[in-house]
Amino acid sequence: MRHAIFLVLLFIPSYFFSQSELLNEKPPVFPNCESVQIDDLKTCFDNQIFTFVFENFKVPEKVSEENYKGEVIVLFEVSKEGAFQVVYVDAIYNELKDEARRVFQELPKIQPATYNGKPTFKQYSVAIKIPLINQTILKEEVVRTQDGKANPDELTELEKAAKTQYDSVGLKLVPYSQKEYSSQLNIPFTHSFYSQFDRSINLVGTNSHTASKPLMYQDVSQYYDFKAEKEALLKETDSWFGRKLFNEHFVRIQSKNYWFTLDPIFDFEVGKDTDASFNSTFNNTRGIYFQGGLGKKLNFFTAVYESQGRFAQYVNEYTTSIAANDGVGVVPGRGIAKRFKEDAFDYPVAEAYLSYSPFEFFNAQFGHGKNFIGDGYRSLFISDVASPVTYLKFNTSFWKIKYTNTWMWLRDVRPETIDDAGAYKTKYMATHYLSYNVGKRLNIGLFESVIWAKTENRSFDINYLNPIIFYRAIEFESGQDAGNALLGASAKYKVNDNINAYSQFILDEFSLSDVTGGNKSWKNKFGYQLGLKYYHAFKVKNLMLQAEYNRVRPYTYSHNNVVLNYGHTNQSMAHLWGANFSEFIVIGRYHYKRWFGNAKVIFGTRGYDLNQDGDEFSYGGDIFRNYNERPYDTGVTVGQGNKTKTVFANVQAGYLLNPSTNLKLFVDVTFRDFNPQAQTVNTFKNNTVWFNIGLRTDLFNWYFDL
Repeated sequence: MRHAIFLVLLFIPSYFFSQSELLNEKPPVFPNCESVQIDDLKTCFDNQIFTFVFENFKVPEKVSEENYKGEVIVLFEVSKEGAFQVVYVDAIYNELKDEARRVFQELPKIQPATYNGKPTFKQYSVAIKIPLINQTILKEEVVRTQDGKANPDELTELEKAAKTQYDSVGLKLVPYSQKEYSSQLNIPFTHSFYSQFDRSINLVGTNSHTASKPLMYQDVSQYYDFKAEKEALLKETDSWFGRKLFNEHFVRIQSKNYWFTLDPIFDFEVGKDTDASFNSTFNNTRGIYFQGGLGKKLNFFTAVYESQGRFAQYVNEYTTSIAANDGVGVVPGRGIAKRFKEDAFDYPVAEAYLSYSPFEFFNAQFGHGKNFIGDGYRSLFISDVASPVTYLKFNTSFWKIKYTNTWMWLRDVRPETIDDAGAYKTKYMATHYLSYNVGKRLNIGLFESVIWAKTENRSFDINYLNPIIFYRAIEFESGQDAGNALLGASAKYKVNDNINAYSQFILDEFSLSDVTGGNKSWKNKFGYQLGLKYYHAFKVKNLMLQAEYNRVRPYTYSHNNVVLNYGHTNQSMAHLWGANFSEFIVIGRYHYKRWFGNAKVIFGTRGYDLNQDGDEFSYGGDIFRNYNERPYDTGVTVGQGNKTKTVFANVQAGYLLNPSTNLKLFVDVTFRDFNPQAQTVNTFKNNTVWFNIGLRTDLFNWYFDL
């Protein structure tokens, strides 16, 4: 706890200030300040504190003997009753801490701060300078020599002003007003949180564009009042610890021209997998996330995670099966892992971005993170199931159109693609997504993407910086094997305010003769999604039901140049299952005040490679294999190869501890039945129940429905 509070103090200037949110309030009042005008009450309060400290603080003999020079930081509150309460003291000597506590305990009761005429608490911090000086002195005395000439050490007026600059920083701070909710920051993308405002942005008649995620607070705040929703959840608590745990950001600073917040990240989980030989599963994540704004146009976000985990056995096996060249695994959705103890993984992750909006209709972001395009639980275009990537993204919104351009830097981490220096293979991905609101109910979208690899003769291709031209034409000019281009289309129809339908279609290769030939050619590489959302289902407020069907034919997303597959760090950039599958998903989400519950059931059919008894063919499910390794050209069907039936169900319930940080307590139960037609070294029958309980700062989606 001591180190946590010290982090707060690092961000508090040496001059003390209030951390209250309330703009129309009156500070505490000493008897000597009762006749002072209200605009000067804060200054009077400050001077009374400084004067009292100067007159009563006794520097310990030990400190004086060592000629110590420094500061004592005191964090204190003035309660609703007007009593002074020391929250924390930081100093290099314990004697200084004890003396600071003694002095503040002797401060008399005063009139408490008020808001709308009602008493309220206020919190402050003060830096006591050692050796002790009277910090209420606001002017310098001019020092002159005996002959009346100016001392060479005398300061100019400009220098005098400069010496007050550091202390003036604290005086420019204002109460925090939750600036994030109107900023150009991304709303952390979790399906659970987005479901809470999904109806608001999909009402009939809105001109919103909901597919390109994460969405920005600035865009969604036109339809959903984040600040009001949060304030409705606030708990009544007077203590500093209570406010930080249940209501507020850990550190929050705001001035006229900037603001920022700093919070810890936790993901502490323990569980039990009934199919595993080890005793328990766990995840241990610690980190921080830092966000803020500079002026009205520039925002920033960074999150750093340090994690160790041992998951359900099927997740551990999948993590190991997609290991990078120099790692023991890739934790799905997070990144390359090294060994922790004997059977767990250590996987650090860092995400960050800058968001800049020079004009109202244009936003640019550069960072390392995830993107998602679609209105469903899955996406066949761009999904967030892979590890974070470096990206540059432009969002342009005008009239009834939103146009998203994204360029990404991906990695192929397989041993066969590592260069002589041991570096991972770099490849690039460029995408366009055009969203157009045809009317009050109908939205259509056009999608295209291309992947190309870094080679000795080719790096980032400047042709793909063109934000308008079709990539297929560029790919043809560069050579048909120089890149892997895909096309897609989407649609969403708002049946009414509570029901909307959505769809996606992805096309990897098109041959009219093969499509019309009716022989189920391998060249028919496409997939589609159909979905339905029902808000306030059966007239139950805040209950959302969702049904979704996804089907992707074999060999979609793959290429004859295996580096040009639609993947990153051995994970798909689209659907988690790659290709050669069909699935049906049913999801229910409900929240009431701080309580929430989610349920999900998935029925799926997948086709795996056999890789045994001399059968080394690719049946089209593994997007990282060369599609020329197929066993036949016609008669290609979804589920071919080692046909596998999957049933996955998950139920989660929990309590939102802090709405500012999305810190949750939760329990969940996962059931998975994985039943392949033939058991192989990499594909074998699994039937398990995984129990889990945890405390999590919920900032991203976990996908365990492997």
